[in-house]
Amino acid sequence: MTFIDIHSHVQFAAYDADLPAGRQGREAVMARAREQGTKMINVGTQFDTSKAAVELAHKYPDIAWATIGLHPVHTSKSYHDTKEIGEGGEEFTSRGEVFDYDKYLELGRDEKVVAIGECGLDYYRVVERDSLFVIRQKEIFRQHVKLALELDKPLMIHCRDAYEDLLEILNEQRKTNNKKRLRGNVHFFAGGWDIAQQFLKRGFTLSFTGVITFTHDYDEVVKNTPLDMIMSETDSPYITPIPLRGKRNEPINVKYVVQRIAEIKQLPVEQVAEQIMENAKRVFKVNRDSGILK
Repeated sequence: MTFIDIHSHVQFAAYDADLPAGRQGREAVMARAREQGTKMINVGTQFDTSKAAVELAHKYPDIAWATIGLHPVHTSKSYHDTKEIGEGGEEFTSRGEVFDYDKYLELGRDEKVVAIGECGLDYYRVVERDSLFVIRQKEIFRQHVKLALELDKPLMIHCRDAYEDLLEILNEQRKTNNKKRLRGNVHFFAGGWDIAQQFLKRGFTLSFTGVITFTHDYDEVVKNTPLDMIMSETDSPYITPIPLRGKRNEPINVKYVVQRIAEIKQLPVEQVAEQIMENAKRVFKVNRDSGILK
């Protein structure tokens, strides 16, 4: 079987060097993925991590692709995540990043870039929904939508506690750019079936992480979502699935997510893995055999 992890971050600092307890560095992680037949899309969260994802995709062209984008938490002053950019990046992370459309446009023309994002809205740490931080997030998400349409590439959407506002922005696009089809995937989907249906009606796929291996909160959504609209992901180095909870995550663990999807839908694992690979080919235009664009 060929598995695909459509949302990981192996370019992050968490994989820079060998770590204790056998948690090896980036080259070992990529080697295991290749050996076990796992493809991956490494997702950018700032310009530097986007550029690093593209570089990694070129280094491992048979198993990796990249996305580019500015994560909503990095559009303004944000918390520091050592797993993402390491110990030396506090100053950079805390001041946020100005979204430079032209720089992302140039990077996005690279043949290994298969989507725009991780982009969207994140209200998890938002106190006031009309704050400048929220306004800024919305403006920058609209820029990502514009970029995706210009490059004719799908969106890799991040949305946390903000589904209604994000859907409203997608509705704006449908009204103003009705000749251009906006497509994409909603990463780490954590909404209910009512919200899921709204994305599915717009042609967006939904991806699920290792969370579904240790909670039943999303079983209904997984069960009801058509198999040709589901994606599998790890969000590595985060959200490690059962049976490896507590360890650093990596793309080969996407098999546990696929197995759980198969259990919920009462289908053979082989069928689910095959269809998810086909879904990734359709949405992201990846090729399962050669690792290059169609």
